[in-house]
Amino acid sequence: MTIPHILKFSTLSWLLLSSLGTTWFEVVHAQPSPKVQKRINAAIKAVTPNTTNIDYTQFVNVFIGTDNFGDVCPGASVPFGMVKFSTDLTGYAPAGYVTDPTQKIRGLSPLHDSGTGSSLGTYGNFEIMPSLCPRGFNTCNTTLATRERFRKNNTDDASPGYFAQTLDNEILMEATSTRRAGLERFTFPKGSKPYFVLDLANDLPNSFAGGTMDIDPEKGRITIGGLWGSSFGPGSLNYQAFACYDLLDGGKQILDEFGVWTGSTSANFSIKGLGETHLNLTRSLIGDHYEAGALFSFSGKSRVVNIRVGVSFVSTDQACQNAETEVGDATFEDIVAQSKALWNEKLSKIEIDVPNTPRNITELLYSSLYRASLTPNNATGETQGVFAGTPHPYFDSLYCSWDTFRTYYPLMALHSPVEFAQIVDSYLDGWRKLGWMPECRANNLPGWTQGGSSGDNIVGHFAVNYHNEAAELGIDLEELYSALLADGELNPPEWNVMGREVNVYKQYGYVPFSVLETSSTGRQTREGSRTLEYAFEDFAIRQIAQLLNKTDDVATFTNRSLSYRNVWDPTVTSDGFKGFAQKRFPNGTFAFTDPVDCSPNDKHGDTRECSLQGDNVVGFYESSSWEYSWFAPHDTAHLIQLMGGNNTFVKRLDHFFKAGYYLAGNEPSFQTPIGYHYANRPSHSIDRVRQIVFNNFDVSPAGLPGNDDQAAMATLVVFHLLGLYPVPSTTQFLVLSPFTPKYTIHNSFLNVSTTVTAKNFDARSVKKNIPEGVAAYVNSVTINGNKTESRCHFDFFDTFKVGANIVIELVPDGESVDSCAGSLPESLSTGGWAAAR
Repeated sequence: MTIPHILKFSTLSWLLLSSLGTTWFEVVHAQPSPKVQKRINAAIKAVTPNTTNIDYTQFVNVFIGTDNFGDVCPGASVPFGMVKFSTDLTGYAPAGYVTDPTQKIRGLSPLHDSGTGSSLGTYGNFEIMPSLCPRGFNTCNTTLATRERFRKNNTDDASPGYFAQTLDNEILMEATSTRRAGLERFTFPKGSKPYFVLDLANDLPNSFAGGTMDIDPEKGRITIGGLWGSSFGPGSLNYQAFACYDLLDGGKQILDEFGVWTGSTSANFSIKGLGETHLNLTRSLIGDHYEAGALFSFSGKSRVVNIRVGVSFVSTDQACQNAETEVGDATFEDIVAQSKALWNEKLSKIEIDVPNTPRNITELLYSSLYRASLTPNNATGETQGVFAGTPHPYFDSLYCSWDTFRTYYPLMALHSPVEFAQIVDSYLDGWRKLGWMPECRANNLPGWTQGGSSGDNIVGHFAVNYHNEAAELGIDLEELYSALLADGELNPPEWNVMGREVNVYKQYGYVPFSVLETSSTGRQTREGSRTLEYAFEDFAIRQIAQLLNKTDDVATFTNRSLSYRNVWDPTVTSDGFKGFAQKRFPNGTFAFTDPVDCSPNDKHGDTRECSLQGDNVVGFYESSSWEYSWFAPHDTAHLIQLMGGNNTFVKRLDHFFKAGYYLAGNEPSFQTPIGYHYANRPSHSIDRVRQIVFNNFDVSPAGLPGNDDQAAMATLVVFHLLGLYPVPSTTQFLVLSPFTPKYTIHNSFLNVSTTVTAKNFDARSVKKNIPEGVAAYVNSVTINGNKTESRCHFDFFDTFKVGANIVIELVPDGESVDSCAGSLPESLSTGGWAAAR
């Protein structure tokens, strides 16, 4: 879930995160504008069976997840854009924007992340704030506290590639973007003089560490460069960022007054220098935060001001070049149209039967698909530090691999292998440059490790699905395997930021609690969950060793992938169920943790840390043992035996959900609802997924169960709506019940399309509880007319890899089809994954 490492969450907070969002068209706050939902509803309703050239961007609600701690950025962006133009607001606003009308706007800025858990926020550099200064230059409010303004209620508007807000003084702010640049447009009230405050020193986490600003009045250009701090990594590290603001709109606008300002809210001063053109500031070593920036105005009678913005992580010259090459003299409408076209290319990768799909499902699906291409940020050509000048693709804002390996990249594998390969190459470049692949990477800096080296599962998933095409996609599989081995075999000097605590893990067969560690540094917490994650990461290495015929390594990593068993304490009892994962001392004894600790039912949750904090004594990351004890995606069959067999396993699963231990917004729980498949009760999985979707997701701003986690939540719900679930680092899909009668997934690289038809689909089944007598349960699955051996699963190589027509036949009687009618999904302990596809 990537809960902020400095933010303490009480039990009440956990309950809030997991319980909101049960009404599809709930109006939570006075934002966004009601016309956003009306526009989406009308667009969906207008589609008929004969409609061609559908504009899928019309179905996207970019405001989903901008409330309820979803941390989604609704700003203007292109797919994987380095820039996301959005306003920054006061209060808790990691992505800059929040719907809460009690918060004020600080300014509009080009750099943001989306769906991340940094409580301090991330980016927000180079804020610009339009202003009315009727008494002239020296009376303008420049510091944050004085310039902040409320917005007009019910006026926020946005769609893919476009963002707009209206201030309470009637100034309309709009933005649109390219990958590294964009246009800002401001419309002022009639008769007013346009003034602007442009920031040098303020950003969302207040991390300014020095920089410069220069005004060139002849060119009408302001350039900015400086150093700022990471939002989810070591505070001692800084990244560099640069911006270029062109003010003259190709000669159509006339710059009037200009100058610089400095100020301090705490010291209550603001000083302006009319005609001054240079600022050169460093970090205040005494600890004060001095604000600074430019102040300028325009002459003439035009109410509309256009400002071109370029951003770079290399230099101000490159920032200006990005604006010149990507925007040039294009109009605002031109850039909106270009951005919209890029989004349609992405969204049309999945085409559904819109007229026969419930409207809320269409909106939820395409809004989620939109966020699935919003991040990570493609900063190729914008590298710094050890990555400076790399010839490889560079993607930043990998918050974090632990969040995204489960559903985000498996969805990308279905339709966008080119981008997937570029991101994999970026992971491999981390290994080339630093010796290990990144776990988190934020703001061009290393971020905190959460579960270990989850990048192993990401590059592993790519390799098992695209090994035949890897070379064509620019990936050397032997090099990829070397990177995996580095993560699995080499102990980094500090595993807080990359790699794993491998030495003791290999020595003991688990990550011990309170162990003497003499060769590396790292926070000794989360021993139980890290062992479980390390084991699954070893499974990814095992998969690629098998693919490359490295027989000895297959045996080694198969054995190590079973290490999850070593933290299983069969004596621990909770709620009448026996056997739970626990942290363990080096001498082999277990360190007891109540399985309820760090769950929504934790009675001490207001005082207990559960995330990356040093006093997290529970042994698990952002989870309880009740939650993490289900985590063995590669060997669930043996997990069932540890829990007492199929019947006990099913009872325990039922209790897990009914007792409120499940957290939809927490990644370790993603596959748990489909666990019934492994106990040969697939109809139970279908019922559970319906409940999860309707209890936790909707199309309101509060429509996510907490943090989107870089679209981990978005891709989870996409798979649920499609009636599938991927097993990471494999080619297997678990079959559920689609929420739409028909969809087609296009893979332009492979030049194939796969259509899934839900035979006997009944829209009445798309409810929290499936009505009696309504078809929703899987009776059979056929691929190209041939019935599959099991109705619980099928393989990527038989379907999406080659293009297929898949028919999932649905019936109303769940009990009559509550078995796989063939093989169960694969597990290592029952001979699964015996050969690579």
